Amino acid sequence: MEVIQTGLGELIQPPDINGFREWNRQKPKGLVDKRKTEAEAVHRLINDGDYIGTELYGTVRCPMSLTNEIVRQGIKDLRIAGQGVFELDMLLAAGLVKALDITYIGLELYGVSNCLRREVESGRVEKVVDWSNAAIAWRFKATAMGVPFIPVRSMLGTDTMKYSAAKVVKCPFTGDPICLVPALVLDVGLIHVHRADKFGNAQIDGISGFAAELARASKRLILSTEEIVDTEVFRSQPDRTIIPYYLVDAVVEAPFGSHPGEMCYLYRRDEDQIREWVAASKEPETTQEYLEQYIYGVQDHSDYLELIGPDHLQGLRRD
Repeated sequence: MEVIQTGLGELIQPPDINGFREWNRQKPKGLVDKRKTEAEAVHRLINDGDYIGTELYGTVRCPMSLTNEIVRQGIKDLRIAGQGVFELDMLLAAGLVKALDITYIGLELYGVSNCLRREVESGRVEKVVDWSNAAIAWRFKATAMGVPFIPVRSMLGTDTMKYSAAKVVKCPFTGDPICLVPALVLDVGLIHVHRADKFGNAQIDGISGFAAELARASKRLILSTEEIVDTEVFRSQPDRTIIPYYLVDAVVEAPFGSHPGEMCYLYRRDEDQIREWVAASKEPETTQEYLEQYIYGVQDHSDYLELIGPDHLQGLRRD
């Protein structure tokens, strides 16, 4: 194919589809009990310098109990698919991010992320490459399909394309310009779900985002779940199992695991807590104070929930 345009961005995670396929062939397929704590899962499965990704946008199903543990353990030089909000703000605030394939990191109605601005402008985040929200999801889809790229119309004629690492080629069938987005293989994927069994079968209520694609684009996959249920739940409704067990490396039971984010049909997001973070994140000193209070100062997710308060959390639950 004739290449018409090449984006100025660098491929932070070049696609190695054949290597990924071989990785998956070696992955155990047995029904193994994969229950772990956040500390165990993060320590065993995430390393300094890994490329990690979280799933969905805004504060919906954000894997906060896992993210807080990454911050607590200080896993550094992370490369990230940046389409989250609160969880990525925590990683940026802790200075753990080295490179970003970015779509959107902000605080929605509260404005631009203060931590993103500081980390990028200071040079502590060394590389930032632009993608549209759709393009990054399609990059996961390409990996899930086992192909090195996927053709899309997204980003054509935009500066997002210019500063991405995509390519525009002449379509061999029509002769028209088409954008090729490269597959994105994650070292570790993090997804928070409504329910899972001990083997890793998982279901999501409400918007499913691109959980299916991200799960299938991850070398190692950590699920946190609001509850661990019996496998018979999945056998009775197999069509609802969006993530099958053989993709999963660890299952962490984490009620309110998305807090201060929300879980569809279970609890709403905690606006008071988010406003507290927005105010704290404006300055480096108050940012550090927030991390000390809510992450470094607690031992685990259970302690975090105690700090937030059972009555306050109950008030967030859906009637």
